[in-house]
Amino acid sequence: MSKGYIIENATIINENSRFSGYVIVAGKKISKIGKGSLPVDIQKAGYQIINAEGRYLIPGAIDDQVHFREPGLTAKGDLYSEPKAAVAGGITSYMEMPNTSPPAVTQSLLAEKYETAAQKSLANYSFYMGTTSTNLEEIIKTDPTQVCGLKIFLGSSTGDMLVEDKHVLEDLFREVKMLIAVHCEDDHIIYNNLQKTKEKYGNEIPMHLHPEIRNTEACYASSSRTVELAMKHNTRLHILHISTEKELSLFRNDIPLIEKRITAEACVHHLWFSQEDYQRLGSKIKWNPAVKSLRDRDAIRQAVIDGRIDVLATDHAPHTKVEKQNPYLSCPSGGPLVQHALPALFELAAQGVFTPELIVNRYCHAVADMFQVKERGYIREGYYADLVLINPNKPKLVEEQSLLYKCGWSPFEGVTFSASIEKTFVNGHLVYDNGIFDESERGMRLSFNR
Repeated sequence: MSKGYIIENATIINENSRFSGYVIVAGKKISKIGKGSLPVDIQKAGYQIINAEGRYLIPGAIDDQVHFREPGLTAKGDLYSEPKAAVAGGITSYMEMPNTSPPAVTQSLLAEKYETAAQKSLANYSFYMGTTSTNLEEIIKTDPTQVCGLKIFLGSSTGDMLVEDKHVLEDLFREVKMLIAVHCEDDHIIYNNLQKTKEKYGNEIPMHLHPEIRNTEACYASSSRTVELAMKHNTRLHILHISTEKELSLFRNDIPLIEKRITAEACVHHLWFSQEDYQRLGSKIKWNPAVKSLRDRDAIRQAVIDGRIDVLATDHAPHTKVEKQNPYLSCPSGGPLVQHALPALFELAAQGVFTPELIVNRYCHAVADMFQVKERGYIREGYYADLVLINPNKPKLVEEQSLLYKCGWSPFEGVTFSASIEKTFVNGHLVYDNGIFDESERGMRLSFNR
């Protein structure tokens, strides 16, 4: 039986630097990291040797916002298919949202999701506790060392998961001590915009009007109110998927991340696409919040660079092909991204938008720091060996037959990325190797230093 792996001659990108070196993986963890060539006195016997010359070695990405659709919506995705796509894309850990069927709004329903993931997920996992207008007692029971956070939908949800009552929100922001992640859109503004659009177009609303219906005002009105509420109660607030330039004024970059009580996230689709792309891609880029103007996209990119936006994510939210072919009013919002998020980000690096070091900071280190994830998100001795080998000079075309998403489509189909994910380790296990999976081990439940 192998002792583990020796990854040598890699270009290691970690903690805002890059260097040529080696990493030794023993069991589930990293046992040694070194610069330069592997010392001759290190015993290689029993280890599998990987020559990573010309490759980047980075920590596995941690995605703090995915919708993997299990339970109840498994025609779109599940806790086997979507984590499999994630590890093929270099995402080794994820935090999944509660708006499944039934929604994870009780401790017993939340526990059932963890039990399912333990049986099926190839990646490490955590699940948000969901919020309704009546489940505060259940929320308070949540163990913050074992659950990533609480999710509140302040827009774009249905039934009990849409929380708008001011008194309920006051109670939540005052009483909940763990991180609260929020979707911020004002449904009243959206409703009025939609009614005006219907008056002009009836039921035949063009897809490119999505960012005018779910516009900047709808996002900013909700985000600004939520920030005000968090400041009032000193709540640990995290605002998901920022989509507008205007919202960026709500966030700071003059203090370290660990001191922030209010943080923000940018998603890959808001960094890659813009309003111009609706003509070509239509419903494939229909998300909530909407993909907006080129100016918004470029402003969000700059905020990632200067630190007003703290972390990167996907908001991976698959729907079936049939559903996405529906007309605007019955077409669901969301799309699959986890298999291609890192290649897309490294493509932006190749274009000079970001640096690889910045991508690793925002998609690995900062997520671990912000959520206080235990022993992950960095290449450090004693940390879990969640590692990704990337070939920055191996182009790969996104084709339908290569997709691992259960929904079977991608907004990136036809795009050639200049970098490829070659190997992904989860807890020291080489789960993905150039298109081949070793599914003999499952991922682990994330724990948190809180």
